[in-house]
Amino acid sequence: MPHPLSLPTSPPLSSHSHASIPAMSSVTFGGASITSRLVPSSSARTSLSHSSSSSLKPLGSAPLVSQLFLNPKPRSLPHAVARPYSRAAAPKCQASDPEQLKLAREDIKELLKTTFSHPILVRLGWHDAGTYNKNIEEWPQRGGANGSLRFEIELKHAANAGLVNALKLVQPIKDKYPGVSYADLFQLASATAVEEAGGPKIPMKYGRVDVSGPEQCPEEGRLPDAGPPSPADHLRQVFYRMGLNDKEIVALSGAHTLGRSRPDRSGWGKPETKYTKDGPGAPGGQSWTAQWLKFDNSYFKDIKEKRDEDLLVLPTDAAIFEDPAFKVYAEKYTEDQEAFFKDYAEAHAKLSNLGAKFDPPEGIVIDDGPSQPVPEKFVAAKYSSGKE
Repeated sequence: MPHPLSLPTSPPLSSHSHASIPAMSSVTFGGASITSRLVPSSSARTSLSHSSSSSLKPLGSAPLVSQLFLNPKPRSLPHAVARPYSRAAAPKCQASDPEQLKLAREDIKELLKTTFSHPILVRLGWHDAGTYNKNIEEWPQRGGANGSLRFEIELKHAANAGLVNALKLVQPIKDKYPGVSYADLFQLASATAVEEAGGPKIPMKYGRVDVSGPEQCPEEGRLPDAGPPSPADHLRQVFYRMGLNDKEIVALSGAHTLGRSRPDRSGWGKPETKYTKDGPGAPGGQSWTAQWLKFDNSYFKDIKEKRDEDLLVLPTDAAIFEDPAFKVYAEKYTEDQEAFFKDYAEAHAKLSNLGAKFDPPEGIVIDDGPSQPVPEKFVAAKYSSGKE
């Protein structure tokens, strides 16, 4: 699921541990990348670079791409900056602490309120899990949700362009709660972002073990592209390899209801539309939906109607209404948001578990009940500075 994303000037952050990190929004699946570019302040950079628990060496000025899963068009990669993160590796069998998981979730909610980073955090979880290969039994060679995306070698994969910015957003939370594995933190952030945007409650479990070093990262090329020659065949090839089916492919595609794509970062979309010219965050880019920080079924409705040139439709997006088998589910979700939410929640949870090794084996459940968040009404101009 691909996405280009960029964040211009964003509103000031709260006084939490992540307060000095700028806002960004990005999501990716099917090709484009939605990204709100966040450029941390100097104080944030200092705190991150001195963190003893971080395992990555960020790409610094890497462009933010909000691609919920698919690769952007080929483009040159930025060079790594000289300022490294700590190389301290997470323990091989790090079961996350349930209480720290709960506290981390609350901090993620606060982060979302000030950075509008829902799309890119969804993408962060998807891209860590989406490298899974069901035909490989050994862990971590099989890929999947194992925290490997924190390492520079994997961050430099073309499909992950810009995700260093998502890592910068969640690193202060990881530093604050060292009892939470990176693998769990990425999936916790992804699920929480969907829920806080008004989406369904996702039946998550935690306790994912982190890989210990960059040599355990998967090879490049396991994530989908946005504009392959045969979009439907490509989607099946990639997602069948993960063990997902046609219904799950279409349901997950619906997450493109969040975010926007920027042509200067992913090669897809318009520089600006009437829906993105006022932000939130940096103005610009092209979104899949008019209210692109609200999780609902408008993605399916807008693709079917094809009535608005300001809304993005990637080749992989169009495929869900052109392929006969995919179309059955796309039509269903267009008419029935409740059905979409149900199937999306199940597919997201399944994706988040792909390839993971759990400690304890049964996982950790931290949800107290089925309460549903009520998102604030989206008014783009309210959150934008109107300046790049």
